[in-house]
Amino acid sequence: MSKLRLKAETQDDLQVIAAAVQDAILRVGEINYDLRGRSLTLRMTRFQHESDKAARAQSGIRFDSVLGVRTRGIDRSDPEAMAVLLNVVFDETDKPAGVLSLIFAGGGELQADVECLDVILADVTGARETNKLPLHPE
Repeated sequence: MSKLRLKAETQDDLQVIAAAVQDAILRVGEINYDLRGRSLTLRMTRFQHESDKAARAQSGIRFDSVLGVRTRGIDRSDPEAMAVLLNVVFDETDKPAGVLSLIFAGGGELQADVECLDVILADVTGARETNKLPLHPE
């Protein structure tokens, strides 16, 4: 399977990226907000839902044109703590500006105020098979 590289500038584009990062695992310390560079970056291990095999790849997602970031329910005191990303949504507030919400398992949420929707997702490594499947209770 080839490495995934996606860009989102619209709500439809973001839905594709959100589906690709569902069930991604990351360390809380791998969430980086660059105030001066106005970007938010997350390094994660992405479950490859698009693959026929259970596999994960090291990936990065970058949100640009970020004006500010706030979190709720995410303890940043332990950079080694793990988090599972469930969804990424965008609520437009003053076109093209809005609020990006990254929703984590357990009720955590990270919100980023953005001037516009500008997101890049890229796999950094190839896939490696895993026997650990995401759990989705019914």
